[in-house]
Amino acid sequence: MTYNTKPLHYLILVVTLVLLSSCGSRKELVYFQDEPITSDNQSELSNDFDIRYKPNDLLTIDVSAEVSESVAAFNLPAVSYDTSGGAVNQPTLLRQTYLIDPDGNIEFPILGTIKLGGLTRVEATDMLKTRIGEYVKEFIVNIRLINFTITVLGEVNRPGTYTVQNERISMTQALGLAGDLTIFGKRDNIFLIREIDGKKKYAKFDLRSINVVNSPTYYLTQNDVIYVEPNNAKIKSSSYNPNTGVLISAISTLATITAIFLVNN
Repeated sequence: MTYNTKPLHYLILVVTLVLLSSCGSRKELVYFQDEPITSDNQSELSNDFDIRYKPNDLLTIDVSAEVSESVAAFNLPAVSYDTSGGAVNQPTLLRQTYLIDPDGNIEFPILGTIKLGGLTRVEATDMLKTRIGEYVKEFIVNIRLINFTITVLGEVNRPGTYTVQNERISMTQALGLAGDLTIFGKRDNIFLIREIDGKKKYAKFDLRSINVVNSPTYYLTQNDVIYVEPNNAKIKSSSYNPNTGVLISAISTLATITAIFLVNN
């Protein structure tokens, strides 16, 4: 007796296609995979831990003295905003900030155009003290960078963009802000993107080595992006269809029924 086995062949083909479709693809999942990391690229990343001001940075600059009236002209006035929605409340006073333009300049009261781009906080402070010192004696200059942010993406527990309250943060501290790596993060392939003089530079970290703390890019600058690549286990599981198991079970049941039918006929 011969049996028509074509139905079983079709079922086997369907099951095979389903299983193949559940295989993960690194090409579809991993970010920034086509950017080569060269020694020349990494050598351009400085070991200078001091933050240098860049275009689009937002700064607060306060000039203070024992006699506040003597330096009042060098401070931007606070701006009043009504946040009460019409209710009878006092308006909110917000301090104004200085935006560094694409040429690295700000417009400062009395002094006019001043170039701060490329300077550290200490260098900018000394320069302002020299300029303001032509008009006033015995005063203090305090500069704060208020939009120091870093972005952490990929296999971390809390990916996102974080504002840094001070002007010094390490790569490991940034990963700590993001809740550390997940179990699926590749410890030997932490990717850094940094902009220097308008050009993107790239580097990689290996968290398995203690030498990571000696890397010239271990301390971050404003707007740095860190990306943690997923490991192979994550890639393989990423495209798994949760309905695949149900489908395979249904196909197996159908195959059993078909086999019984063929035997009985």
